[in-house]
Amino acid sequence: MSLTTKLDGLTARFALIEARMSEALDPASYVALSREHAELAPVVDTVRALQAAEEELAGLDAMLADGGDAEMAALAADERPVVAARVEELTHAVRLALLPKDEADARSAILEVRAGTGGDEAALFAGDLFRMYERYAALKGWKVELLSASEGEAGGYKEVIATITGQNVFQRLKFESGVHRVQRVPATEAQGRIHTSAATVAVLPEAEDVDVEINDGDLRIDTFRASGSGGQHVNTTDSAIRITHLPTGIVVAVQDERSQHKNRAKAMTLLRSRIYEAERERRDSERAASRRGQVGSGDRSERIRTYNFPQARVTDHRIGLTLYKLDAVLAGDALDELVDALLAEHQAGLLAAAEDG
Repeated sequence: MSLTTKLDGLTARFALIEARMSEALDPASYVALSREHAELAPVVDTVRALQAAEEELAGLDAMLADGGDAEMAALAADERPVVAARVEELTHAVRLALLPKDEADARSAILEVRAGTGGDEAALFAGDLFRMYERYAALKGWKVELLSASEGEAGGYKEVIATITGQNVFQRLKFESGVHRVQRVPATEAQGRIHTSAATVAVLPEAEDVDVEINDGDLRIDTFRASGSGGQHVNTTDSAIRITHLPTGIVVAVQDERSQHKNRAKAMTLLRSRIYEAERERRDSERAASRRGQVGSGDRSERIRTYNFPQARVTDHRIGLTLYKLDAVLAGDALDELVDALLAEHQAGLLAAAEDG
């Protein structure tokens, strides 16, 4: 199907939605149409801008071909490269807008960071990564809520899980999943030797009740006493919750709150998202060809990025991008440079796949 045919179909659909919204509709239908209208409106605006630019370019070409007024032809010759560049830019924008959307992109997300190889240093690095995402979320106006945390003996985290709530959280963070490696001299290293350790990051789209149906009979729920750092922090009641989803074998545990009810609610949020992500991965594996359009596989065992402290650099191995601004990345300020580059690479892959297909 040609681009022109696709655009004609899209604008016709938009006109139909606007016409239907002016009719007397039941609330559910109106909400559904309003949502589709909101999704299509920016695309249609871009399409109309492209069509106007193409008409302007055609007019300039006609003026140049006419060979009449020399002064007007000169003006047209000067203006044509500018308009041609705008047509090219708008055509690219329209092609991007027509790419298939990841239904989860607009969602909030579950962030999981776990210390990998490297002992105490890995736990400290996991803490650094979690704080990086916290700062990035604050810059975006997103809300971070801790679901579960297990602190390292020397600081940082053995494991930390949180929800990040906001618009397009999953779209911005989904390529963070994988193994993050750090190279630095630990504070306890007397010889000044560089150590390498790692932490694993997983980002899951937060599932809604309508996405995943969970039957109570499919759950095994265990309570246990939350472990703490000693003293007053030790929980003296069985408020921690472990839920096993028997059909899938997925297990989640939450012990962050002193209330068993709150821990159960958080555990169900985490369980629902893990089941939803498992289903998404199953669908993706069935559509293996779509992997061509992804940056990496999203596999948690895949090494995706190295943070080198002695050289103050961060390298993303999937796209070969190196930034010599490690402090700014860890502060969240420069993380967008990596995220934007990864999204651009992802979109380029989808465009290439669409053109091949």
